[in-house]
Amino acid sequence: MPILDVIEFLDPTGRQIVHRVPETGSGEFRLGSQLVVRENQTAVFFRDGKALDVFGPGRHTLSTANIPLLANLISIPFGGTSPFRAEVYFVNMADLIDMKWGTMEPVAFRDAEFGLVRLRAYGTYAMAVADPQLFVNKIVGTQGLYETTQIEDYLRTIIVSRFNDLLGETMRTLLDLPAQYNELGAGLRSTVADDFANLGLNLKALFITSITPPDEVQKRIDERTGMGVIGDMNRYMQYQAAQAMGNLAQGGGTAGGGDVGAAAGTGLGLGAGVGLGAGMAQIIAQSMQQGPASGSGGTTTQPDPAQPGATPTPAAATLTCWNCNAQIPANSRFCPECGASQQAKTCPNCQTSNPPNAKFCNNCGTKLE
Repeated sequence: MPILDVIEFLDPTGRQIVHRVPETGSGEFRLGSQLVVRENQTAVFFRDGKALDVFGPGRHTLSTANIPLLANLISIPFGGTSPFRAEVYFVNMADLIDMKWGTMEPVAFRDAEFGLVRLRAYGTYAMAVADPQLFVNKIVGTQGLYETTQIEDYLRTIIVSRFNDLLGETMRTLLDLPAQYNELGAGLRSTVADDFANLGLNLKALFITSITPPDEVQKRIDERTGMGVIGDMNRYMQYQAAQAMGNLAQGGGTAGGGDVGAAAGTGLGLGAGVGLGAGMAQIIAQSMQQGPASGSGGTTTQPDPAQPGATPTPAAATLTCWNCNAQIPANSRFCPECGASQQAKTCPNCQTSNPPNAKFCNNCGTKLE
C-alpha cells in the first residue's frame, strides 16, 4: 500500500456525512504529510476502533506534536518520517437539510372508527454534526457504519421506532391525524433529539408530511364520504328512478317503438351507472305505486270503490346484498343472485353485530372468524 503524503477530500455534492480515507483497509501516513481540511469539514484520525485526534479547516502537517497519541503507535524510528497505519474520516459539519424518513412497511394501529388499520408515515428532517469525535466513535466504532446511505438508514430506523411508539399512545382515529401533524411532529422531534445527541448530532428540525392508510382503507373512507353527501339513500334512489323515467318520456314514440326501446336502454344504463343494478325495476315500481293511479291497466295501492273494505297491498320488505347490491327479500339468509351469506357476524368479545363481510370488529377490533 502506498504511503499517503497528502490527505484530503472534496465532496462536490455536499451531501456526504462521512468519507473514509482510504475507502478500504487502513492507510500508511508519513509523519510530515499534509492534511487538508476544507470549510465545513472536520478530520478525525481513527485507529484500532478509537478516534485519536480531530482537525478543523486548514492545512496541517502531521507530527507527534499535533497528534500526541501517535508517539505510542510508532515503535521504530525512521528519521522523523515514520509511517503509521490509520484511517481518516472527513466529517461534513454543514447543515444537512431535507433528509427523508418513512416507514418501510405499514404499521398496525387500533382506530376508534375503522378498527384495526395499517398506516404508513413519511416526513423530512434537518440535522448537523455537533461532536465529530463522538459521532465517529458511535457510528463508525460502535455501529461499523461510514457510508452515507448506511448512516441515513440507521437514523431513519431511530425516527420510525419513536414515531410508532408516539402514535400508538396518542392516536384515536386516522380521521383526526391531519389536524395533529404539528403536535405529533413536535413530540417526535423532542423524543428523537435525545437519541441524536447521544450520537453527537444536533437535530434541528423534523416534520411529518403524511400519514396514509392502505388503498383499500382509503376506498372505504371515500365510500363513507359519498354516503354522507347523498344523505337519505331511499330518496336518492327514487330520484334516480324518476330521472330514468323522465329520459323515457323525452324519448317519445309509441309503445313497442324503436325510440322508446332506445330511451329505455338509456334509462337502464343510467340506473346501472349509479349502482341501482337489479333493484332499479323494483324502485320504479314502488315510485309508481306511491303516486296516483292512472289508466285502466295501471296498478294502485288505493282501495277500489267498487270493492268496499279493500285494503292496499303493502310492498314486500327488501334489503340490499352487501356483495352484489341486488335487492332481495328482507328475510333472506343467502343472496339468490350471488349466493353470499346475509347473516351478520357477532363479535365474540363485545357482542357487537358486524356486516357479513367484516374481518375485524368495527367496535373493538377483534378478529372475526
